[in-house]
Amino acid sequence: MALIKSISGIRGTIGGKPGDTLSPIDVVKFTAAFGSILVETNPDKSQPVKVVIGRDGRISGDMVSGLVINTLIGLGIEVLNLGYSTTPTVEIATKAEGANGGIILTASHNPKEWNALKLLNSEGEFISAEVGTELLRRADSGEIVFASVEKLGKVTTDDTYLQKHIDLVLQYPLTNREAIAAKNYKVVVDCINSTGALIVPQLLHALGIENVIVLHGDNSGRFVHNPEPLPQHLSALSTEVVKQNADFGIAVDPDVDRLCFVCEDGSMFGEEYTLVAVADYILQNRVGNTVSNMSSTKALKEITIKNGGEYFPSAVGEVNVVKKMKEVNAVIGGEGNGGIIVPDFHYGRDALIGIALFLSHFANFKKGLKSFRRNYPDYFISKNKIELENGLNVQLIFDKIQTKYKNNPINTEDGLKIEFDTDWVHLRTSNTEPIIRIYAESSFETTANNIANRLMQDIREAI
Repeated sequence: MALIKSISGIRGTIGGKPGDTLSPIDVVKFTAAFGSILVETNPDKSQPVKVVIGRDGRISGDMVSGLVINTLIGLGIEVLNLGYSTTPTVEIATKAEGANGGIILTASHNPKEWNALKLLNSEGEFISAEVGTELLRRADSGEIVFASVEKLGKVTTDDTYLQKHIDLVLQYPLTNREAIAAKNYKVVVDCINSTGALIVPQLLHALGIENVIVLHGDNSGRFVHNPEPLPQHLSALSTEVVKQNADFGIAVDPDVDRLCFVCEDGSMFGEEYTLVAVADYILQNRVGNTVSNMSSTKALKEITIKNGGEYFPSAVGEVNVVKKMKEVNAVIGGEGNGGIIVPDFHYGRDALIGIALFLSHFANFKKGLKSFRRNYPDYFISKNKIELENGLNVQLIFDKIQTKYKNNPINTEDGLKIEFDTDWVHLRTSNTEPIIRIYAESSFETTANNIANRLMQDIREAI
């Protein structure tokens, strides 16, 4: 199956041979490597290292959680276990608790057979590439020393952080609960049978929305459709929005760091435009810069310039977006997959603050969400992927394609991005799956699809 080690953590399928999947042995090995780094770099040796952990609703979550907790205890680390949680909640708790680091047990948008260790530093942000490199070295070398029996760590539980997260969203200065409540919205939410079911409806109620219809809300981890919130996976949500005569629909991924909306007629608002709309709202209230990864729509750049700011692209991956946001002092940033990062809230993709800000913006609009979408440029991104065989030299493939398009503007900072007049295509290996992603954007859907298909054929020929 698969074991992927990247800036997005240690991610793999459950079951199979150690080293090829996220087996129990691999869970222990990588947890021990991370924990040992925290112990060695602990700035206050008189105090034990503290790590916050939380998990989504995946079937394997209980098993993986037990392995992680007991490995950390074996290193003499104090563990604060949030239990069922979300990625942004664990990020917030890690910093709030003054912990040395955090671990989120989730494979995000991957199907149910996957799980992962998302690793955080003391700021509640993803670890750097340098720390990640050291982690992999330690895991391979086995240079890990466990604590003696007198110095074993301990675990405590805290189930209050989901509510604390909601409270922080309500307290954020740009959250306009009064305006949202006054609209008396009817909402359908697809919680994909994960921890979104424990917090998204509760947040909506706290924002004054009483009529909330929940789809797939049992937190069993048995995803009834592919959990990535893409249009082709949200047909049931679209149908239910129309059936219920709802004002809109909301979909999140299993760990609640991605967000998208469905309009009242069942059409997609567009996951790319979640960030665009939230950024527009932020920029109308505070002038500043924006950041998104280079696989995201150029509409954000246009909205930023319109509001008097400057736009900056980054490599794909939350840690890369955050790094660029800090460099340029961005007031809003994120990724076109529906990931919203509000820096003065916390430096992490967060669907909950995204919901509050999106609805605070929309509540000032007199018509429906379909009309609201027309406020923004109408570009189309064709999102595709090609599965990779083990041992394939992707860089060699990209080199061949770069040579073919050498007369076009090309960016090689993150894979290969090629511009075609006002259109573009971005090729890159995924941080979360054994695939090459092929994203193309144009003003016309047919053109975007044609560009993507042409490059996919180039990749097949290069292979």
